[in-house]
Amino acid sequence: MLRRRVTKAGLSGLLITHLPDVRYLSGFTGSSAALGVTRRSARLFTDGRYRAQAGEEVKGAKVEIVTGSPAVAAVQWLAAQPGMEFAGFDQAHTTVAELSRFRAELPSKLRRTFLTELAAPLIEPLRLLKDEDELKLMSEAALIGCRLFEHILNVIRPGIQEIEVAAELEHQARLHSAEGMSFETIVASGERSALPHGKATTTLLPRRGFVTLDFGIIREGYCSDMTRTVCLGKPKPEERNAYEAVLEAQQSAVLAVAAGVSCGEVDEAARSVLRRAGMADAFSHSTGHGVGLEIHESPRISAGQKTRLQQGMVVTIEPGVYWPGKFGIRIEDMVAVTKTGAQVLTPAPKALIEL
Repeated sequence: MLRRRVTKAGLSGLLITHLPDVRYLSGFTGSSAALGVTRRSARLFTDGRYRAQAGEEVKGAKVEIVTGSPAVAAVQWLAAQPGMEFAGFDQAHTTVAELSRFRAELPSKLRRTFLTELAAPLIEPLRLLKDEDELKLMSEAALIGCRLFEHILNVIRPGIQEIEVAAELEHQARLHSAEGMSFETIVASGERSALPHGKATTTLLPRRGFVTLDFGIIREGYCSDMTRTVCLGKPKPEERNAYEAVLEAQQSAVLAVAAGVSCGEVDEAARSVLRRAGMADAFSHSTGHGVGLEIHESPRISAGQKTRLQQGMVVTIEPGVYWPGKFGIRIEDMVAVTKTGAQVLTPAPKALIEL
């Protein structure tokens, strides 16, 4: 399928340096690699540290071990292939300095014309739609996250540090066979819950107030992502009302998800609820994003986005409200798009939990 896209784009070959793309296409999980793809063949370049690993993992491409830059080696290999006129590269994952270095390693007659920017990504559209195996892995990762949430409810208590909560989550993730965390775990309590990306600190959990937990794990390369906000002690009426509004907004957006629906329509389903509740100004970010081999992928679930959801996409739905100096609330599920709606992959409780 990728080769058809390369041909349709009018290219003779494609340089791939973004490691998640390399993994998606070849199965290679190392930290140093580049892939060259022509209309008839493919070659993966990596260094000697990964000789055995590449031999075990790589499918659909011949492996070549190099002593220098794998990306430069891939460029030179592409340029040497018979009938090769133009090789595309993804400018979103290639710096100006890297492009200059690649061109400097080519024969002088090819330096200005051989490498050409892709008019549109070729691999991203393939990664957008998850097949059954990918969906199975992502569902497993999401369910592990739900089990971690259930466990951490028995750990959270006033007086312990946010980093202790994060450490316990991450320790349990490893015990549940996670390769690692999808991103740096967010534990934000009390006034710090008003920080949308409040990474865990030495702050002590308060006797009364919200605690926002945003975390995910990696399973065979695929990420999970979920957020739950719980309350220590009894919430004030304004806090309870805010929580119920966010929950309604989140559920409204989940119900809006279906193949053919635009990302902007899903965002509006959440945003309109908070607008009616008088909390629109407190919702300061987009409603969600795609998830896969990377924690943030296309599509973007935000205002005005025309991209239409397709069966097989996996996205987050995560509205939130934040009042600096007071509190914040976010609720997030990871959902798979189906023909008729959304399959929630993170079925952990969302009703307000008071600890």
